Amino acid sequence: MYQAALWGGVASLSLFIGAIIGIYLKIPKKITAFIMAFGTGLIIGSATFDLLSEAEGKANIIHITGMFLLGAGIFTLFELWISKKGGSQRKRSKKNPHNHSGLAIYIGTLMDAIPESIIIGVSFLGSQSVQWVFIAAIFISNFPEALSSSIGLKFDDYSTKKILTLWGSVVVVSSLSALAGYLFLSHAPESTEFIIGAFGAGGLLAMVSSTMLPEAFEEGGPAVGFISALGIILSYIFTNL
Repeated sequence: MYQAALWGGVASLSLFIGAIIGIYLKIPKKITAFIMAFGTGLIIGSATFDLLSEAEGKANIIHITGMFLLGAGIFTLFELWISKKGGSQRKRSKKNPHNHSGLAIYIGTLMDAIPESIIIGVSFLGSQSVQWVFIAAIFISNFPEALSSSIGLKFDDYSTKKILTLWGSVVVVSSLSALAGYLFLSHAPESTEFIIGAFGAGGLLAMVSSTMLPEAFEEGGPAVGFISALGIILSYIFTNL
C-alpha cells in the first residue's frame, strides 16, 4: 500500500526537479524537446505493452475498447476546456498571452498527473512489484513538462516560491492518487484492474498526442520521430525482459 504512494510521488518528483532546473538553469530547447520525445515514446510503449497487452484474455474486449476510448474522450474534453482557459501552452516555455494561464497550467498538470498516479497504484494490486518501465516513462516525461512550463510561468511573473509550491503540491496529490488507486480497487476483480488500465491508457495516449508530441516536434524537428520510436522499442524490450 505504502509502496504505491511512494512510487506515485517518485514518478511526479521530476516535476519539482524540472521546475528547479527550468528556473535556475538555461537548457537548450532542442535538448528539452528530445527528452520530451523520448518520454513520449516510453509512455506510448508502456500504455500499449503494459496497460493494454496484459489485458488480453483477462477482460472483455468490448469493455477494454469502451474504457480506452472513454479515457481518451474525457481527456480531450478537459483539454478543450483548459485550452479555452489558457492552459493549452502548459508544456511550453513561452509567455502565455491568456489571463489566468497559471491556474489553467496547474489544473492541466493535475489532469495529467492524477490518472498516471492512479494507474501506478493499480499496478501494485496484482504482482505487488514495481512497474519500472511505466514509472520511468512518467518520470522522464514529467521532467521537460515542468522545465518548460516553469520558464513560461516565470515569463508570466510567477514568483519562484509560488512555482515550486505549485509543483510540490502536484507531487503530493500524485502520491495520494496512487494510494487511492490501490485502496479503492484492492478488492476489485482482476478484470476491473485491466479495465481501469485501459481507461488510463486512452487518456495517456490522447495526452501525449495533443500536448507533448507537438511541442517536441516544434522545438526538436524531425529527429524527434526517431527518438520517440527509440522510447517505444525500449519500452517493449524492458516489458518483455
